[in-house]
Amino acid sequence: MSETYAVNEIFYSLQGEGLRAGEPSVFVRFAGCNQKCVVKTHGFDCDTEYVSSNQMTRADIVTEVDLVLDELDCEWIVFTGGEPGLQLDKELLDSLSAAYPQRKYAIETNGSVDVSDLDLNWISVSPKVAEHAVRQIEADEVKYVRGYGQGIPKPRCKARHQLISPATRGQSIDRRALEWCIELVKTNPSWRLSVQQHKLWGVR
Repeated sequence: MSETYAVNEIFYSLQGEGLRAGEPSVFVRFAGCNQKCVVKTHGFDCDTEYVSSNQMTRADIVTEVDLVLDELDCEWIVFTGGEPGLQLDKELLDSLSAAYPQRKYAIETNGSVDVSDLDLNWISVSPKVAEHAVRQIEADEVKYVRGYGQGIPKPRCKARHQLISPATRGQSIDRRALEWCIELVKTNPSWRLSVQQHKLWGVR
């Protein structure tokens, strides 16, 4: 249980990828990550600024979420990062659930931390570690970023939905990677294509 949390930002936007793409959501972005995604090891560079932070109590986070919502009838609150599994705990979820009992709660995690005991409504795992190191082994969706030439993975995490997403170059989609991923999905129809649409829309 943490007294304070390192939070990068709390903002309102549209879910940009995965099965829930296009849904309005409040995002709570935690600072810090236990992975360093670079081309040499992962085939792509991390494009998220998750280093800067403010120390916030549970009450601070609830208040900030309230200010962002401002009476919006928004169904989802999404915990992202960085790696949110390093900080998100039951006490924070209980505080938010007490304030917003009708909301649904989702996490976007790299799978290196088991968050099963948090009773979230939606778990999205995007592994950035070797499969044997994945600790979240059940999810609603599992997503892999793929650059040109990378094959279909063999996930340890069992999910209802399996998605492939093409690598990006900053805010632009790598067209070669996109065409490669399209062919991967066409030849492996148990997988779906997911594109980071928020980059096309120009939103966070």
